Amino acid sequence: MRARNKLLLAAGAGATAVALVAGLTGAAYAATLFSDDFNDGNSSGWSKSGGTWSAVTDGSGTLEQTDNGSERARQFAGDTGWANYQVQARVKPLSYNGSGRVVALAARSTSATKMYRLALLNSGRAELQAVNGSAVTVIGGVGLSVSTGTWYTLRIEASGSTIRGFVNGSQIASGTNTASGTGRIGLVTEFASARFDDIVVSDSSTTPPTTGTPPTTGVPPTTGVPPTTGPPPTTGPPPGNATGLVGWATQNGGTNGGGNSGSTTVTSASALTSAIAGTNSAVIRVSGTISCSGMLRVGSNKTILGNSGATIAGCGLTLSGSRNVIIRNISFRGWDDDAINVETSSLNVWVDHNSFTDGYDGAVDIKRGSDFVTVSWNRIYGHDKSMLLGHSDDNASQDVGHLRVTYHHNWFDGSGTRHPRVRFGNPVHVYNNYYYNNEYGVASTMGAGVLVEGNYFEQCDEPTLVGYADSDDGAIVQRNNFFTGSGAPESGGGSVSSIPYSYSLDGASNVKSIVTGGAGAGRISV
Repeated sequence: MRARNKLLLAAGAGATAVALVAGLTGAAYAATLFSDDFNDGNSSGWSKSGGTWSAVTDGSGTLEQTDNGSERARQFAGDTGWANYQVQARVKPLSYNGSGRVVALAARSTSATKMYRLALLNSGRAELQAVNGSAVTVIGGVGLSVSTGTWYTLRIEASGSTIRGFVNGSQIASGTNTASGTGRIGLVTEFASARFDDIVVSDSSTTPPTTGTPPTTGVPPTTGVPPTTGPPPTTGPPPGNATGLVGWATQNGGTNGGGNSGSTTVTSASALTSAIAGTNSAVIRVSGTISCSGMLRVGSNKTILGNSGATIAGCGLTLSGSRNVIIRNISFRGWDDDAINVETSSLNVWVDHNSFTDGYDGAVDIKRGSDFVTVSWNRIYGHDKSMLLGHSDDNASQDVGHLRVTYHHNWFDGSGTRHPRVRFGNPVHVYNNYYYNNEYGVASTMGAGVLVEGNYFEQCDEPTLVGYADSDDGAIVQRNNFFTGSGAPESGGGSVSSIPYSYSLDGASNVKSIVTGGAGAGRISV
């Protein structure tokens, strides 16, 4: 966080840091827990879920979300243990994409989709809402003609079960609700773009100042919560079987990529594009950061490995009708389509020990009749749409009997949705993954069959779903999973075919430590 805006003065063990600021009105101001004015040009200390966010100048520093096509764009900050506090922010809606869209300030957020929020709606309303998954309860509101390009000062006060909302200093709603007793603050858009500034969190009933420099504050502690931003950890060897191929990619003759071919090291987008093309057997090593755009096509019989710190930034890899491909130990960030796209009857693919953050669409999407794929030991953070399996409800003729994929030991770290979202594939095997702070875990639709076993779900709103959105139901068998702070899992919907390969199942209660110790790029030597 910004040192000039956040001065740590005192903090008790397990408590939120507190700063006391005097002289605003001749007396001591309230205890302030947090503030951010974005004047240093970054958003460090915030955790993103969906959308396209950046710090920009609008007279002074602000945080902007520009993607009005994003269904749920959110930034979170603060401590999950915060209970009785108020949060205030200046908010400027920039555009709304459709009707009933939302720009909001949030309080007491316990997950990506559970919070209180004070929403500016382009339907001509300001509403104080309790949000729990897809359910939105309106605590109160008023008619308000919301104008794009106009700043509004929003404030939420939470004290016990009493929640109040204020717009431009006037109370617009007050009520009691017990859905959420503690949680972080948040900035939210739904199919809208907006700017946010001058966020102040106070633990008293004194109204924070709306102009001038925010008071110095303490940095809220983050101990006890898995990280949701920043680079993947690099210390210690990965535990368990973190290097061997398991799952569907072992079937249909197996997957060995470029095999024992001599390796070629690439350091530019043009060299990478050339090296991964064609059907000849090849081992390609990515070194340093390769900046690119669009999708680079990967041919058959390729092993693509990342040297230490290897990063592909701005673009993704696409496999279309390719066979026998391995992609390992690479950090993908900021891709403008998908990070890895497997489509058009691609067969025998292994995606392993990669990291994915801050991209546009899917991290690993598999579709159009592709088959025999293993996705293992990857980490997704600071990103929303994770792993799609099957792209359309109307593609049964190509997908039924295919889309057989194993997902194991992946770390879905604050990612929003699709872990995976499955159509048609049966059986799909999802085991020993760690889910943290997700909107939903696994969704089975369109007659798919998914075995979900031995996973660790923490603060996951809906761990498993039979059916999703407008898609018909699929089947889920869920067994031997561990749940903490999560919703109730769904199961049923039909039958799931048997798993044809052998595998070793870690105990679900141990999965969190195993996966956080081994998933992502930089955790193996290749």
